[in-house]
Amino acid sequence: MTALAVIAAYLVGAVPIGYLVAKAFGVGDIRSQGSGNIGATNVMRTLGRVPGIITLLADIAKGYGAVAAGAAIVEGRPGVTAACAVAAVVGNCWSVFLGFRGGKGVATGLGAFLRLVPWAAVAAVPVFLVVAATTRFVSLASLLAACLVPVGALALGYPTVSVLACVAVAAIVVVRHRDNIARLASGSERRLGGGRGAA
Repeated sequence: MTALAVIAAYLVGAVPIGYLVAKAFGVGDIRSQGSGNIGATNVMRTLGRVPGIITLLADIAKGYGAVAAGAAIVEGRPGVTAACAVAAVVGNCWSVFLGFRGGKGVATGLGAFLRLVPWAAVAAVPVFLVVAATTRFVSLASLLAACLVPVGALALGYPTVSVLACVAVAAIVVVRHRDNIARLASGSERRLGGGRGAA
């Protein structure tokens, strides 16, 4: 049952929402547009606010649903539920449906966190919003928020396995943003709404 739960979480996480939204809006393969990413930021830059918001909300729901589905299969066993959170983000980032390519795990990770460590996830959202609003660097906001979740989970007393899963997800998010980190350091990262500049 453990393997079934983790595989189910991976497959739900692997559904390429941004790719499907772009197809539905007549753009074709979103990976050939903008940054080449299937996430909400690139969808928004390429297609506009509505498709971007649809992608964002659906990716969050996907992450939550993946962990919820896995937890239901194993009747809420903490260790397996934590593994399902990681599997959902792995699915998003390395989707079997896209030749093991995918997004950067932020929105799906948020959804997974909301199921696994809800109060830690909620506490990280204002950090994302403030950083994104003040700097207009979505990448920087995503990185800071993702890294704060395991800290919050630890401080709030969530199970150790859940904290470790949060660390793993945050590490995946950082790895998937390595190009953004390099651009932030060089001052060439794109701001939301256009323009470039150092953080």
